[in-house]
Amino acid sequence: MTTPGTLLIVDDEKAALKNLEHIMKKEGYEVTTTQSGPNALTLLDTQNFDVVLTDLRMEKVDGMQILQKCRAISRNTEVIMITGFATLESAVDAMKYGAFHYISKPFRLDEVRKVVAEAIEKVRLKKENQALKSQIDLYHGKVKIVTQNPTIQRMLETARQVAPTDCNIIITGESGTGKELFARYLHDNSERQNGLFLAVNCGAFNEELLSNELFGHDKGAFTGASSSKKGLIEAASGGTLFLDEITEMSPSMQVKLLRVIQEREILHLGGTEPIKVDVRFIAASNRDLQTAMKSGEFRQDLYFRLNVVNLSIPSLSERLEDIPMLSLHFLKKYASLMKKEVTEISKEAMELLIGYDFPGNVRELENIIERGVAITHSDTIESTHLPDDLREMTFRTFRKKNGRILPLEEQEKDYILWVLSESMGNQTVAAQALGIDRVSLWRKLKKYQIAPI
Repeated sequence: MTTPGTLLIVDDEKAALKNLEHIMKKEGYEVTTTQSGPNALTLLDTQNFDVVLTDLRMEKVDGMQILQKCRAISRNTEVIMITGFATLESAVDAMKYGAFHYISKPFRLDEVRKVVAEAIEKVRLKKENQALKSQIDLYHGKVKIVTQNPTIQRMLETARQVAPTDCNIIITGESGTGKELFARYLHDNSERQNGLFLAVNCGAFNEELLSNELFGHDKGAFTGASSSKKGLIEAASGGTLFLDEITEMSPSMQVKLLRVIQEREILHLGGTEPIKVDVRFIAASNRDLQTAMKSGEFRQDLYFRLNVVNLSIPSLSERLEDIPMLSLHFLKKYASLMKKEVTEISKEAMELLIGYDFPGNVRELENIIERGVAITHSDTIESTHLPDDLREMTFRTFRKKNGRILPLEEQEKDYILWVLSESMGNQTVAAQALGIDRVSLWRKLKKYQIAPI
């Protein structure tokens, strides 16, 4: 059976030490005690502790030296300072060197229990984040697809198998799910990886512009064509061309593309000589292709030419287990780009992210994390750094999680977290908003193990 956490308690007053040891052991913690500051330093060199509770004023080695030692050897250990000689100056010094909290003697037992539980929770969250980061760091190659989702993992296995072949592929999925990322993954794992990967959004151009973009033109093909220009198909020869939103292509353009796939050659606009091309085509759409074919918007023969392999990417709301890993992946990315020491996402913020529907899918999650990194002034993205509409939409919508209807208790916990966040952590205001008294709210916080904001 695992313990809730490991504690080192340091106090040169024997009675205070025994009292704290008794309290913490009753809470289930694994407790080590010492009355000696120098012995505490030795213990820190030889053992790992989640939390250190130390008296500030002791002979030979004081609490500040123990705090500095902890900061030097372990980023995960949280230090709680206890003293009977509380001053503003000593509190400022302790917090400046990274103390988790500062407790004055005589202390209330409930206060000590609460502060230690909060410190343990912070350590647990750090360890979880580090475990996810270590998993993220295992991904190699130019393109990283971060996932724990079985469906995505099966898709990746299929992608690895078909990438070395030259077969054409269609990728379907909602906007923002990562269709282009999958296309790049296929290219990077193919025999064409040293060639170009070029992408075009077929819905971003009218027919004339898209034709010029894909096929290019000869000099004098139209007014203003003062020189010849290669199209993307010719430029991608030896590599991969990604045709995003393929269903937005006009019927006549679909006929031209079909001919290129069949004949492996193109004609420039205004040209007369066919040009041989060697291109792998990967197409993508956020629409249902069967419906598009039935309505006549998408050619059936083109579909069968492109759809040798079909990869269908689930929405982010269908792969909730990926949200923590993806969030930390984007956190690492934007902290590096912005040169900021942001390394954590708070438990409350992560719960809000996991509870959100993400209509914009992975792209929306990335934008949210980028915003959080940009506006936080600490090493952690808190719930207050998330967009207001995210928190509001989370609790306007009742939905399933992992295919199951949420029990009332889970809905209640999420709602209480949201109200607390909206109340800036003020439990009196939150209780009034919830229509319950402060004692009832306290019981619910204890029941759901919700740490005060």
